[in-house]
Amino acid sequence: MKQRIIWIGAVALLWVVGLAGGLPAARAQSQTLCTAQAIVQPGDTLSTVATRYFGQPSSYTAIVTATNAAAAMDSSYATIADPDILAVGWKLCIPATSAAGPALVATPTPTATPTPAGTPTPTPTPLPADRHPLAIPQMRRASYPGSDLVVEQTLDPGVNYSRTIVSYRSEGNKIYALLTAPLGEKPATGWPVVIFNHGYIPPDQYRTTERYVAYVDAFARNGYLVLRSDYRGHGFSEGEATGGYGSPDYTVDVLNAVSAIKRYPDADPNRIGMWGHSMGGQITLRAMVVTGDIKAGVIWAGVVGSYPDLLENWRRRPSTIPPTVTSRQRRWREELTSQYGSPAENPEFWAMISPNSYLADLSGPIQLHHGTADSSVPVEFSTTLESEIETAGGTVELFLYEGDDHNIAANLGTALTRSVAFFDRYVKNAPSTP
Repeated sequence: MKQRIIWIGAVALLWVVGLAGGLPAARAQSQTLCTAQAIVQPGDTLSTVATRYFGQPSSYTAIVTATNAAAAMDSSYATIADPDILAVGWKLCIPATSAAGPALVATPTPTATPTPAGTPTPTPTPLPADRHPLAIPQMRRASYPGSDLVVEQTLDPGVNYSRTIVSYRSEGNKIYALLTAPLGEKPATGWPVVIFNHGYIPPDQYRTTERYVAYVDAFARNGYLVLRSDYRGHGFSEGEATGGYGSPDYTVDVLNAVSAIKRYPDADPNRIGMWGHSMGGQITLRAMVVTGDIKAGVIWAGVVGSYPDLLENWRRRPSTIPPTVTSRQRRWREELTSQYGSPAENPEFWAMISPNSYLADLSGPIQLHHGTADSSVPVEFSTTLESEIETAGGTVELFLYEGDDHNIAANLGTALTRSVAFFDRYVKNAPSTP
């Protein structure tokens, strides 16, 4: 409250000064409020701008507050009504410190006047490799507080479990999720948990209760509390669907889901596993080298190659690319190489954004499943990851399904049985200890 009063007082004082001194004086006052000005570039979000200047995405609220205060005195600044909506060319006010207190970590050249029409927008200076939002060191520095789960809708129950639509918060966005909970008396420490990370589904077609029904059922009926996050921008969840590879956003949503389920009274916060399919496999692998909360992971047909491998050896055939995939979701290769160079030119950067570089830090064992006839994700991603985990000293299992597809449809029952057994061994029957 004290901070808010100070901001309001500052705005009021500067507004009065502006009336007395005219527009030039107001602009001078606004520039004392702003340590730097940032011009919104294509692909920017408030979280990425906050990371660029303060080293953490959660500091975006300080930029919103400062920019709106500056806009009250100087019309060249943007007015931010919705933090999820930015327009290219907007001028943002960067205050001296974020709400959390760290000083600026980047010093891009301030831009005092709008770019004239027809002039190319200057390319921003890239962040240091370890400060990029995708970099594992940067993700480890960030916090993922989650929130309490809020019941939004009660659904018809399953065979021996309840089904509800819940919501939680992730970087200010309201994220919906499907929650299943076993019926009956819960264990003394709470039910073991499976965080369920779905693969790519067109965000505008996604519905919380659709797809993966048999998969969720297999874990739910075997005594697991299952939480399946929609991810931001999917279905009715807030935020922008930025894709699973060029942005950490979906992993951030999942890490906040982990924090949310740890607060849930019926969950055992010390017995949490994670399942991921396709894109969800990349999210699972990334999450397991960022947090130590995941006791075991199961990945089906995972996009689990290193980033150099994804860049150079993964080009999906046009017939397998959903028509609703946006250019922003697909252009991450071009954006990263234009800013940081190729893997040969800048191996440090590409290693830092690859979970595969941190496999010695995996939070638990991993089980891999892949069909040999998968036309969407190369089976070599899984076989290579198996070797990498073994080399790093980790525990890994790999099951290949001859002639099977991306969904392991012909061997679905077998793969689910193996997945449940793996979670039983490393999650359900593991000691409930931090």
